Amino acid sequence: MAPLLRFAPSPTGALHLGGLRTALYNYLYARKTGGKWILRIEDTDRARTVPGAVEGIQSALEWAGLEYDHGPGKAGPHGPYYQSERLDLYRTYANKLLESGHAYRCFCSPDKLAATREKLARTGSNSTYDKACLHLTEEEAARKVRAGEKYIVRLNDGKLPVRPPGYDLVFKHLKDAHASLPTDPVLLKSDSFPTYHLASVVDDHEMGITHVVRGEEWLPSLPLHLDLYACLNLPNPQFAHLPILLNPDGTKMSKRKGDVHVLDFQKRGWEPQAVLNWVALAGWGVQDASPSSAHRQAPDSTTLMAMDEMIQNFDFSVLTHRRSVLDPVKLEYINKHYLMRLMSTPEGLRALAERAYPYVKDAYPDSPYTTVPYLEKVISALQGRMTKLSDIPSLGPFFFVEPDYSSSEALKMRRMFSSEHCSIVVDSLVSRLSEGVQWETATLLQVLRDENAKMSMLQKEYMSILRHALTGMKTGPSVADVLYVLGPERSLARLQASKN
Repeated sequence: MAPLLRFAPSPTGALHLGGLRTALYNYLYARKTGGKWILRIEDTDRARTVPGAVEGIQSALEWAGLEYDHGPGKAGPHGPYYQSERLDLYRTYANKLLESGHAYRCFCSPDKLAATREKLARTGSNSTYDKACLHLTEEEAARKVRAGEKYIVRLNDGKLPVRPPGYDLVFKHLKDAHASLPTDPVLLKSDSFPTYHLASVVDDHEMGITHVVRGEEWLPSLPLHLDLYACLNLPNPQFAHLPILLNPDGTKMSKRKGDVHVLDFQKRGWEPQAVLNWVALAGWGVQDASPSSAHRQAPDSTTLMAMDEMIQNFDFSVLTHRRSVLDPVKLEYINKHYLMRLMSTPEGLRALAERAYPYVKDAYPDSPYTTVPYLEKVISALQGRMTKLSDIPSLGPFFFVEPDYSSSEALKMRRMFSSEHCSIVVDSLVSRLSEGVQWETATLLQVLRDENAKMSMLQKEYMSILRHALTGMKTGPSVADVLYVLGPERSLARLQASKN
């Protein structure tokens, strides 16, 4: 049977980078093994559901190029894909557990439960519930149900079947962690909505999920989930829990805290493939020394990997057990090199120019120099200096509007050389360029070298004079590249204007 995986976010906020990595690993494993993956929305926590969150998750996945096989908007054999539309199914399974004695109804009020927890804590007990309702007879429980009393359904942890110990594809053999679980965990809430534990087990079985790839935060709940599979006499899928990604300051990522939302990276102009590359390699850094592994070596955290390379090389055995910090400097490195790789082909350069257009047009709405062909020249000139597309307006404003010679930067540059030197350099270059020079970078570069040699001045001083005249900025692309992008008419006009 081909593997079937699922990415199952809750619609309680925007998709963050940790969730993106989880979705990516589901995608990579499914594609590597010839399987499929589905998007399932776990929306049973109605109080925390955020309007528009599902659409935001779908938009983030679409931007990243992670196309799921089935899910909302993509009908398939496993629907419906919203848990809120599967409530009858959870109640059916809860009834099975009640009938087998593996679960029971609890009629204790929230106030009584809180008082019980407090009382048990004062006695030094690790229990969180005194199992009071476990001792109700079937007749007593039925009478309370008929009277309309609200109840929850709890797992009877005193009647658990014997099962093999847990195993995880990342963390390997696991120690028994039942002691960390609440006493008789709740499976069905009083509003008939399931808890995550019951819903995820039921859905993973009903949908035929073979591999559950999810965050490390669910690792403590794995014993409970395996118990549920055993109580229901169902085969369990394989599990892979992914170590948590941390913010640069070491804090845990949150949907409600920090600047880690996926769509924010889209708005700021990062390349989707670079972001995927970045999060994929966070924690992908262990050599697998098992006898059957042929000593698989994980890639370095800044290795550039196209999607097909990630699919081919992905393996749970080379994921670290440690939590990993997402270093933004590594993203800058990866993104810059992705841009350089893309602009190396005409098709890639055109695609970058088309995507850069909104950033430039937004920054300089009145500029006539924002066409896609022109932006191709600008991007080529900024190669190696640009970290992301949204940097273009700030790195090369002089490409779109006239230089501001009154700025503090331009005035400071101007004080570095005399008016006499400025006039000599500019007049000589204007005269040379007016002779009908072939306007391409190599020729322009040779003209600048020849002119510099005639001036008998240091190259740094010579180029600074021209850079001031053409851009009004201390740094930027080479002067030859600036001339080429601006073209003859604009270049000559600026050189003349700079002397005023």
